[in-house]
Amino acid sequence: MKAELSKKIAKLVGKTNAHYGLIQEGDKVLVGFSGGKDSTMLIHTLKHLQRVAPFDFEFKAVTITYGMGERVEFLSEHCKQYGIDHMIVDTKIFDLSKEKIRKNSSFCSFFSRMRRGYLYTTAQELGYNKLALGHHLDDAMESFFMNFFYNGAMRSMPPIYKAENGLHVIRPLIFCREKQLDAFAKTNGFNVIGDEACPAMRFDIKMPHAREHTKKLLAELEEENPEIFVSMKSAFENIHDSTFFDKDRFKI
Repeated sequence: MKAELSKKIAKLVGKTNAHYGLIQEGDKVLVGFSGGKDSTMLIHTLKHLQRVAPFDFEFKAVTITYGMGERVEFLSEHCKQYGIDHMIVDTKIFDLSKEKIRKNSSFCSFFSRMRRGYLYTTAQELGYNKLALGHHLDDAMESFFMNFFYNGAMRSMPPIYKAENGLHVIRPLIFCREKQLDAFAKTNGFNVIGDEACPAMRFDIKMPHAREHTKKLLAELEEENPEIFVSMKSAFENIHDSTFFDKDRFKI
């Protein structure tokens, strides 16, 4: 059994993989699978790539629980139905958060960092050399503008990078739009997990607004200029770093 994947997405992911060398012969890829639309799209895209690519690689989907009593067994059933190797790693991240998160700190950032840490550790323990994450183009653009507006930095999400522990982190969906992932889930009738599974929802805190505001801004800009994401993607590949204020980058 296989999911219905549009030719456009299959071609885009294949082109991205070839251009950046994300997955190559003999790679062992661990995939973060939360059950959301992004990671669901990712595991099925890699399953398709595994069938059509002129090289062999293996991958395993892994779900990290937070220790909140989550019922994620249905994710294992989903993977089994589509012939995808899957495992669940149970943690105590939620209990740890009550002790470790400082007042006024970002709950979302803490849970994200801890989850990523468990993915890194699991990949190393099982002998995987790459970790695949389901970030898409909207994520990359939102990350860029959030850093630009709120952190005073120009940074985003690269298609591939090497972590300090030597693990290569890859983003095969980085040039896909979020609306394409939504369409994929609806076309296949997948019941995907949304924000209701976020651990931060269990705390009586004011939720972060930066991403919501940035998403809204980008939506307004795209309404005015439907090609703005195409332009921004090109800009990410056409960087004139000597034109900024970093004196170490000046060409003099």
